[in-house]
Amino acid sequence: MNGPLLELTGVSRSYRRQERRPGTLKGALLDGWRKRAAPTDGNDVSHGDDRIHALRGIDLSVLPGEIVGLCGHNGAGKSTLLKLIAGILPPTAGTVRVAGRVAPLLELGAGFLPELTGRENAALNAALLGLDDEQIAERLETILEFAGLGRFVDSPVRTYSSGMYMRLGFAVASHVDAEILLLDEVLSVGDLEFQRQCADWLDRTRDSGVTVLMASHHLPTLRDYCDRVVWLEQGAVVDQGNAGQVLDRYEGRRAIEAVTS
Repeated sequence: MNGPLLELTGVSRSYRRQERRPGTLKGALLDGWRKRAAPTDGNDVSHGDDRIHALRGIDLSVLPGEIVGLCGHNGAGKSTLLKLIAGILPPTAGTVRVAGRVAPLLELGAGFLPELTGRENAALNAALLGLDDEQIAERLETILEFAGLGRFVDSPVRTYSSGMYMRLGFAVASHVDAEILLLDEVLSVGDLEFQRQCADWLDRTRDSGVTVLMASHHLPTLRDYCDRVVWLEQGAVVDQGNAGQVLDRYEGRRAIEAVTS
């Protein structure tokens, strides 16, 4: 395929703020007065648009085989962007075009059923991610070995620690054939040994030509793996381009903020 595997055009995502229900008539009257008296300054909430804007007019194309990083502070919109690409959330405006099978490694283990064992949950989630019965039978032991659950593999996942839960989620999602991988801080999962396994897996993935979009606060990871980095702030693209150059500018901005805060 010559064109982009991922293409976002004018993508925005907003949420309506959860309004507090006043407990008294006086409270209701005060809330109404505050809304009428509030100034309109053109920011997130203006002209009666009581919304939180998580993403604002994102344009992004990712070519086959590219590894693109997302950097930015907490709340910048990185995770929301990945969820839109994964189809977990719809955009409020704009279009998201995905030409390929996506494996989202986002909220790892989010679909696990507490009463099922690790083995049962691995098989179930592999099916949900698109593997057929034959593929599951071929890969299940490899997935479980990668997760490193030991004797707990046949225990209900409600007995697992958060680290075990996340390791099993990563092991399943990383063994699904996909053209596009979406990674959200997944290389920080588990202990140091498991993080090394994850890094080795990503090395193999990169060499195989799979397209990767990864969000991380760990800038050395983005420098090591990414061809290009997109810097997000308050839901908008501040900068994008060569990974090293964008990250240098981002770190420079952070250093200035640290001094002036």
